[in-house]
Amino acid sequence: MADEESAGGAVARSLRTYAADAALAVVIAAVVILGAALGDGAAPVDYALMAGAAAALAGYRRAPRAVLFVSTALTTAYVLHAHPGPLAALPVIAAVHTASRAEHRGLGGAVAGAFLAVFVVRDALAADGAAGRGMLLAGWFLCAVVTGVADKNWRAYLHQTEQRALEAERTREEAALRRAGEERLRIARELHDSLTHSISIVKLQAGVAVHLARKRGEEIPAALLAIQEASGEAMRELRATLDVLRTDEPTGTPALLAERARSAGIPVTLTVGGRERPLAPALDRTVYRIVQEALTNVARHAGAATPTEVQLTYGEAELTVRVTDEGAADPDRPPTEGTGLTGMRERVDAVGGTLTAGPRAGGGFEIRAVLPLTGGPVAVREESPSAPRTPVADAAMGAAP
Repeated sequence: MADEESAGGAVARSLRTYAADAALAVVIAAVVILGAALGDGAAPVDYALMAGAAAALAGYRRAPRAVLFVSTALTTAYVLHAHPGPLAALPVIAAVHTASRAEHRGLGGAVAGAFLAVFVVRDALAADGAAGRGMLLAGWFLCAVVTGVADKNWRAYLHQTEQRALEAERTREEAALRRAGEERLRIARELHDSLTHSISIVKLQAGVAVHLARKRGEEIPAALLAIQEASGEAMRELRATLDVLRTDEPTGTPALLAERARSAGIPVTLTVGGRERPLAPALDRTVYRIVQEALTNVARHAGAATPTEVQLTYGEAELTVRVTDEGAADPDRPPTEGTGLTGMRERVDAVGGTLTAGPRAGGGFEIRAVLPLTGGPVAVREESPSAPRTPVADAAMGAAP
């Protein structure tokens, strides 16, 4: 259901875009045809050429170069047949602007120069003496190229500003999470080094007293047994609290991340292969962070409507996490590795895995991590110094943290 809704949203956005482009083409066609009708008139074939040149502009987003050639060829044919005024060049001016906007300013300038040459020669052959019309058209074409380049630079500036804002927000969130984690570890160390030691001493003394009373055959006071039991319970609860403070569990699962991405407009599919089984906490966190960072990169670099696939494949000794998208990444221009991929690589290295990331040969981007299900670095639990242990003390203290 979520996939259908996201696909429907992408179709609706595409239809709105095409409608806006078609409206632009209709407006330009109306202006050119109305100008011809109010002038000396035109033959039916001329109206067809004007309509075709303007209609081609509806596809400028998908094929700006093709639109440039088609509009210019049809308008040139109209100029050679009917010898119209400068207003007839409006479709070519619009096509030159869109080509420059799409980073084809050299091609746009060359086509504009060729059309201008045809227009000036046609004026000269007609012996109208209207050399000023050529100068006027030259100014219009120059403005079209300049505004196209300016529009491209402005859009790039807005995109960079948005990316910097997103990166700054993400950095702030990561810094806040890091500070929270450091504070949890500081509290855990303080509790371990102070409260744990005190409770251990109480439990030790109570255990020694109970042991000596039993050894002498004396009746053990109920208060002493209560102290021994309460101190043991306090030690267990404190150990559980320290485990919580030292654990940085993720706030969800890869399935939840995929669901959130779909709700944001990214068509994500999640597939799980092999025999799925519970993972160690460190490995579980690594898988979660890999998928989270990969989907974040899809939204930032590939676009919100880019189809994406997340694959989790469980083997006998390793888990493979693969995230691929159908974006416009180019294998000939691999991206520079940023903080996201660097952090992902560090997480994978910490659990003894391997990570590969880069554009795919068929287009799009792929992140692939192979993580061992067993082995890898083992966390060592810290212990605080305490009183020297004896067999009685070991029996009394039990499994202190």
